[in-house]
Amino acid sequence: MTAQHIQSIKQIKIEALALSKSLAVPAFWITDWLLYVIDRPALFLMTDDSYQLTSSELAHFNAGIEKMQQGIPLAYLAGHQAFWSLDFKVNAHTLIPRPDTEVLVEQVLEWIESHAFADNKQSKRLLDLGTGSGCIAISLAYELKQSNWQVVAVDLSAGALSVAKQNASDNQVDNIKFIQSSWYKKLASDSKQLFDIIVSNPPYIDETDEHLQRLQAEPISALSAPNQGLADIEHIVQQAPNYLQQDGLLAIEHGYDQGEAVRDIFYHHGFEAIKTVKDYGGNERVTLGQLK
Repeated sequence: MTAQHIQSIKQIKIEALALSKSLAVPAFWITDWLLYVIDRPALFLMTDDSYQLTSSELAHFNAGIEKMQQGIPLAYLAGHQAFWSLDFKVNAHTLIPRPDTEVLVEQVLEWIESHAFADNKQSKRLLDLGTGSGCIAISLAYELKQSNWQVVAVDLSAGALSVAKQNASDNQVDNIKFIQSSWYKKLASDSKQLFDIIVSNPPYIDETDEHLQRLQAEPISALSAPNQGLADIEHIVQQAPNYLQQDGLLAIEHGYDQGEAVRDIFYHHGFEAIKTVKDYGGNERVTLGQLK
């Protein structure tokens, strides 16, 4: 099915479900893409469904539908994605922020509040490894900018860091520093540079996982890892004691079926108070632990 014959909002609303099934994408992608093309708020779909797209709008809409058919996600077409309470630019250099990753942000903020860090006048440091679009680091920096926290965000990709820096500027977050590095490689490990918290959403999909076929538009290096997807997680946990304060927090997002393995990795590298938190779909998603 194509969208070539569609001209009005009413027609798109009627055919969005069938069109989405044809393209194997969520139905809201169709209507959200329409709203992006005509630059109208969501309410417009209800109040003005007789609106006829102009010829240029129709051409733009159809071009986007064709790109979806080629596997390009909505966020890349629109160039941005909402995450936490903010909005983030995304492109082919970055993963698209997912709602389940907000669980990581929530857990870190809860841990900070429970440890009375929020009102502490002494400067605290947080490290985000593999920052991508910067969604985790910037969201945390945004929430902590009144509490004397400094965030360091690391990524190997210069393209990703360029996007992340722009996102920090757009969201008026200035308590953050960006470093191009392969994980910890460019970071100092002396006692004066230790972090109170390390967070990461690293590649964790098994290289042989069939789901990667549906994610080909996104940077595969940010998605998959060797050793059943655990290689990068193990490296991050193993090296964390060299960069983390005693009793500091390590929080890592991982695959729905990796909770037990990740808890075991934490345990064998000197962490305690280890727990795994489920995402909004009820799957184990974020494991946290404190350095002994």
